[in-house]
Amino acid sequence: MKNIVILISGSGSNMAAIVRTAQQERWQESLGARVAAVISNKANAGGLPFAQQQGIATAVVDHKAYDSRESFDAALMACIDAHAPDLVVLAGFMRILTPGFVTHYSGRLINIHPSLLPAFAGLHTHQRAIDAGCKFAGCSVHQVIADLDAGPILEQGLVPVLPGDTAELLAARVLVQEHQIYPKAVRALLQAR
Repeated sequence: MKNIVILISGSGSNMAAIVRTAQQERWQESLGARVAAVISNKANAGGLPFAQQQGIATAVVDHKAYDSRESFDAALMACIDAHAPDLVVLAGFMRILTPGFVTHYSGRLINIHPSLLPAFAGLHTHQRAIDAGCKFAGCSVHQVIADLDAGPILEQGLVPVLPGDTAELLAARVLVQEHQIYPKAVRALLQAR
């Protein structure tokens, strides 16, 4: 069985989209894959109850309990590795990971970013796209490398930037695309393994 471990910090909507797609498409039978665990750096992350209701193992590794980024990442790696991951999926995990962490999961660590990379890496992507006068915005699933939001792009979703758009309105349309392309990218990686 190929194990997927998903990391979240908040509501976990992308995690839920992946879990629902895995259930609907019967990934256990068709791909020999399952979401083995959902791990958060916040005990109050809204996505944890959803994962528990689906019978998925959950854990919390609170970054505030560690005095350095490296010690947090070491604890997080131990928690992830307990589930023998074939794929580690960052789904709204709001921590920058150390190069050692990224190297440890090289080739099996992916992220979703709310812009059409390589444009607008980092934060405030929707407002930056509006301010730049972009006609289109979107989201990208990419492999994680040590450089922020710079790994090879696996999948992208496109939405128009409409007259009068605010960052919040654009973000809502982009999120719909995220929920479509992230499960698609995860499925493609699992099929390739």
